[in-house]
Amino acid sequence: MHANLPAYALGTFTGSGDETFVGLVLDESMVHPMPTLARAAGLPWSAVSVAQLLANWDEGLAAIDEVLARLPVLPAGLPLDRLSVHAPLAPGQIVCTGANYRKHVIDLVVAQGAGTDTEGMTVEQRREHVARRTDERARRGIPYAFPKLRGALCGPFDPVVVPRDAEQFDWELELGVVIGRQAWRVPRDKALEVVAGYTVVNDLTRRELVYRPDIKSLGSDWLRAKSGPGFMPCGPFLLPARHVPDPQDLHIEFRLNGDVMQSESTADMLFDVARQIEYVSAYVRLQPGDLLATGSPAGNGMHHRRFLRDGDIMEGHISGMGTQRNRCVAEGD
Repeated sequence: MHANLPAYALGTFTGSGDETFVGLVLDESMVHPMPTLARAAGLPWSAVSVAQLLANWDEGLAAIDEVLARLPVLPAGLPLDRLSVHAPLAPGQIVCTGANYRKHVIDLVVAQGAGTDTEGMTVEQRREHVARRTDERARRGIPYAFPKLRGALCGPFDPVVVPRDAEQFDWELELGVVIGRQAWRVPRDKALEVVAGYTVVNDLTRRELVYRPDIKSLGSDWLRAKSGPGFMPCGPFLLPARHVPDPQDLHIEFRLNGDVMQSESTADMLFDVARQIEYVSAYVRLQPGDLLATGSPAGNGMHHRRFLRDGDIMEGHISGMGTQRNRCVAEGD
């Protein structure tokens, strides 16, 4: 990396000419097309998406560094609101970590009242029980991870369809970790070295489908609850890991129709990003471009007793990674 280069995020965009390109983002509102910057620097550029860069991440970053090093002043950019903004990646695998924020876990179980070990308890008993269990799990336990189908992914400004039979369609804003190198059995102290960057994801969930009352012993039904089309808005930007000194010192904020519903630091994670990568890579061979959703903080719809419906506007923001904005629309016939 060249010295004194600016911090930047990356995204995949389409302009008025229907040409898709990688864009460099410095202030979350202006996009500098990499093909334009490369031409100005007298250098070649071939990648048309961030997904292509992720296939050879180190080489891609080196190419961007070289362009920026030759351009002390960048040409004028394009306003973000005049571009079509795509999800910044097309993951081969999506792995989610559930029940990973202390406040969220306690609030969710108290509100939902589900699970074989809390049945018959009062609200106060449930809160005390879950708090003790959660703290012990953070000390001695392991993350709880599960796959989410890639068909759930959608863009950061795409409409989200509310299933016509959904009773408790809920939001879960999360820090997304994008893998940049193949990872298999990575130790915790080396885990962050395989991270390409970070993005914003919303792990939408149908709460009423999480637990199967007919077969309680089998636990959660994530296929029905989490993998519907559009159930994971992603982006708008990927912030390279080099610009994130500590992934446990980021602020996550979710607004519903302008009202703040989630506002929390990633410091509240029970298992930090490095521990999650260590755990997941012990069982799954992670590949460049794979996405790890690291859990959601307190303040989801179950906690507020308010679920998503037609016309709602969801906004999710993590500093440096932009703000996604998705309108909920009713499912048609």
